[in-house]
Amino acid sequence: MDVTDLKVVDAVARHGSMNKAASELNTVQSNVSARIRALEEELGVALFQRSARGVQVTPAGRRILPFAARLSKLLFDASSAARDDGHPRGVFEIGTLETTLALRLPRLIARFAKAYPDVRPLIRTGTTCSLIQGVIDCKLEGAFVVGPVNHPELLSEKAFREELVLVTSTAINRLEDVAAVDNLKTVVFRIGCSYRQRLDSLLTGLGIPAPEPLEFGSIEAIVACVSAGVGVTLLPIGVVAGALRDGLVNVHKLAPDIADVETVFVRRIDGYFSSALSTFLDSVRLDGVPALAPT
Repeated sequence: MDVTDLKVVDAVARHGSMNKAASELNTVQSNVSARIRALEEELGVALFQRSARGVQVTPAGRRILPFAARLSKLLFDASSAARDDGHPRGVFEIGTLETTLALRLPRLIARFAKAYPDVRPLIRTGTTCSLIQGVIDCKLEGAFVVGPVNHPELLSEKAFREELVLVTSTAINRLEDVAAVDNLKTVVFRIGCSYRQRLDSLLTGLGIPAPEPLEFGSIEAIVACVSAGVGVTLLPIGVVAGALRDGLVNVHKLAPDIADVETVFVRRIDGYFSSALSTFLDSVRLDGVPALAPT
C-alpha cells in the first residue's frame, strides 16, 4: 500500500463511483478498479461494496480514509516547507463561522491582501463541529470556531470575544414574553452550531421545551425570518446591529454564562505552520482584538 493507493480510495469514496474517480485522477476506470481490488487483496478486507448504482464505503474503508487525507496533507506540507523562505506567498485554506466572517474578517482579509499580494487566502464557512472536524481531517489548515476547544490533536488560540443576544421580532419587547409565544420556533444554522446549543439551553431555562428548529444557511436569511416573526435566534450583537438600528428586530441582553462567547483559532499540533498563515494571524493581533494566546 502506498500514498497513490490511498488517493484512489479517497476519490472513489467521495464520488461513490469508480468512473468518476478515474476522471478526477486522469486515468481509466479499469485502472482504478484494479488498484482497489489489489489493495483489498493485500489487506484481506473489502473497502467498497459494489452494486449497479455505484460503490459504497465499507466500515474498513471508512477507517482508512482519515489516513489518506493526512498523508496527502503531509506531502503537501513537505513541498510547501521546502519552498517557504519566510516570505509570505502561496495559498492557505482556513475555515470560519458565518458570524465571524461577517463581523470580523472582511476588513482583516482586505488589509492582509493589500499588504501581501502574493498570498491567496481561501476561506470556507461551516459550523463549529464541522470546522473542527475539517482541521482534524487535514482538510483545513485552521479554523475560527467557538471555544473552548480541548482536543489532543489541536492547538487552540484565543482570537475574538463576542456578546450573544436573543434576537426576536419587534412584537416581543421583553425576554420574559418569549415564553408566551405559541408554537415558538428557533431560526438557526444547521446542527453543529454552538450558538444553537446555547439557544436551546437559554429557552430550557425559560421553561420552554425544545422548540421546533428551522435551519438556514446564512445570517441574512435567519435575521429576515426573525424579523418577520417566524421565530427567535441567538447571534452576536454586532451581526444584528444594522437590523436593530433599522427597527427590524429587537435584541435582549442575556446573563454572561450564555452571552459571553470566545472565538478561538484551532490548528493541528503536527500541521505545517506556513509563513503565510503565521503572518495572517499576526494581522489578527494588530486589529486591536485580544492577543492570540494559548488557551
